[in-house]
Amino acid sequence: MRMGAPRMIDIAVNFTDGMFKGVYHGKQCHVPDIQAVLSRAWSAGLDRIIVTGGSLEESREALAIAETDGRLFCTVGVHPTRCSEFEESGDPEGHFQALLSLAKQGVEKGKVVAIGECGLDYDRLQFCPADIQKKYFEKQFELAHVMKLPMFLHMREAAADFCEILDRNKSSFVAGVAHSFTGSAEDRDKLLSFSNLYLGVNGCSLKTAENLEVVKEIPVDKMMIETDSPYCEIKNTHAGIKMVKSTWPSKKKEKYDPECLVKGRNEPCQVRQVLEVVGGCKGIADINQLCTTVYHNTCRVFFPHDLDSVADGLLAGKEI
Repeated sequence: MRMGAPRMIDIAVNFTDGMFKGVYHGKQCHVPDIQAVLSRAWSAGLDRIIVTGGSLEESREALAIAETDGRLFCTVGVHPTRCSEFEESGDPEGHFQALLSLAKQGVEKGKVVAIGECGLDYDRLQFCPADIQKKYFEKQFELAHVMKLPMFLHMREAAADFCEILDRNKSSFVAGVAHSFTGSAEDRDKLLSFSNLYLGVNGCSLKTAENLEVVKEIPVDKMMIETDSPYCEIKNTHAGIKMVKSTWPSKKKEKYDPECLVKGRNEPCQVRQVLEVVGGCKGIADINQLCTTVYHNTCRVFFPHDLDSVADGLLAGKEI
């Protein structure tokens, strides 16, 4: 379905996940279908997607995927739950240099737009202990500093340490987004105290009435939208579901149809639903203006070379 709306950018899509290869819990259920997913995304009004890298190997794959389409871009970095890979490699500095080399290659190709996904996740310490997470979160600011790139950040149940490390390294990065934000009002305000930091909102940010109250007070000019697909869809049990207006036909993975969404698998086209719920909980009647502002925020951080054309559109009151 084609939407009559301004352009959108999904800042977080995990195209390296097996679900986009048709693999669920180790079982092949349907053919790889990134192209069908992209076709729906472009038709829904997206004009760019940022593919998330969460490990050295995944970042390589994200870059390879980004090279298949001019509208795809990616991040390079190591997720907090996978930071053990630095020391498990047997050569942490060599591992870091491999990340740096990959980031340089990606920037030269015009594809790498951020360092990440990196940060702290104290909700899943079973995957990587806090001391290792903190050590290599801090290390990745060096990548951002050398490459002069923004940071694509992850923070779960770790606001105090996260903000302390961010503050210590604030001169090392130009800007960043704390993506998939699900924190408290206090967490929100701590993060927003950093002038160059934005908050990324997706379905996981909109689950409960409390979540909606927190999102309601995120200034529009400090917000970005994302799906974090194939995860974080807006489910029928979510508090904001009544505000969703855009829907697509879906079928179970066992009855795969390339013309339909896979039931339970989030897709970039559904980023518009995030916009609708944000607009609904904020009481914003003109969702197109909300969309334009969020688009501008995203370009300011990840696509600064586009700012002139974006600003021209805003001044002219056009849908950009």
